[in-house]
Amino acid sequence: MRKNLLTTLILSLVLSFASAQLFAKEGKVVGGKMSVHPDWFKESFLDIGEDVMEASDEGKHVMLFMHLNGCPYCYKMVEENIKNAPYTDFIKQNFDVISLNIRGDREVALNEEVSLTEKELAERFKVMYTPTIVFLSPDNKVVARINGYRSVPDFKLVLNYVEEKAYEKQRLTQYVNDKKSGNYKFRDHPQLTQADNLQKLADKPLAVLLEDKGCLDCDKLHDGYLASPEVRNILKKYSFVRLDTLSEDKLIDIDGNETTAKAWADKLGISYRPAIILFDRHKEVARIQSMLYSYHFTELLRYVAERHYEKYPDDFYGWLDTRTAEILKAGKDVDFSR
Repeated sequence: MRKNLLTTLILSLVLSFASAQLFAKEGKVVGGKMSVHPDWFKESFLDIGEDVMEASDEGKHVMLFMHLNGCPYCYKMVEENIKNAPYTDFIKQNFDVISLNIRGDREVALNEEVSLTEKELAERFKVMYTPTIVFLSPDNKVVARINGYRSVPDFKLVLNYVEEKAYEKQRLTQYVNDKKSGNYKFRDHPQLTQADNLQKLADKPLAVLLEDKGCLDCDKLHDGYLASPEVRNILKKYSFVRLDTLSEDKLIDIDGNETTAKAWADKLGISYRPAIILFDRHKEVARIQSMLYSYHFTELLRYVAERHYEKYPDDFYGWLDTRTAEILKAGKDVDFSR
């Protein structure tokens, strides 16, 4: 009798635990922010060719602001760099800003031959980060592009580049380098190594950190994410290399070509510092070339380090949805804005 009672009690506890696990409260996604675009954004009929002509007649350029509902980076960009920037009037005077939702279904006529939905346009432009900001010349050609959030001074450099039509003479990377000033001193990190031959390191995951003396956010990166125990644990799976993008020293790139760090960064079109380029098996998989919040930064490193890109090629956000669901199911919250 006593044995049966004990068995019943144990079984009851097991079932209670299983039931509690089954009905455990899931975590939630927090940190999404809805941005309200200023009323001076252009109310466009989304005939971009026509918009470009109208802007050109007024001595302006068209700026396509490609965003996503709830995107914290879009919110930050709109609030800090557009609505309340020290150069807000400069934007209004020199640019017609057109808002496009990368998951939207509105019809966009890119030119006389190409008409597609906002979503299809984002796919055509291979948008990975939001906001993605595309600048168009008077002949409707892309002359500059920003993938993700840029700091207030960094964004002004890009605006100046387009407004001055410097794109007629040089690439954005070259323009930014010419304007560089600052006294950032390279920081030590226990996992950073020096290398002048990237090809030798490319069989396993390789993270290449690009910095230079004019980097405005490099100290912040080292004091923040690169000091995180979770990030450092993921970095153990990488060869982690730093390059000075103003250096003219000899470098063997990922493909075995002899070049310099400066020329290589220019070839990659990297105009933002600090940037991190992620390679595996001699191929670029992803790059961090804008400010990212902690969750996206950490999980993008994990995406390449653990080779989730093999199951989700060219689809980091497809994998991130799966990863987020796992975390939420475990009862933990996911904060997109920290």
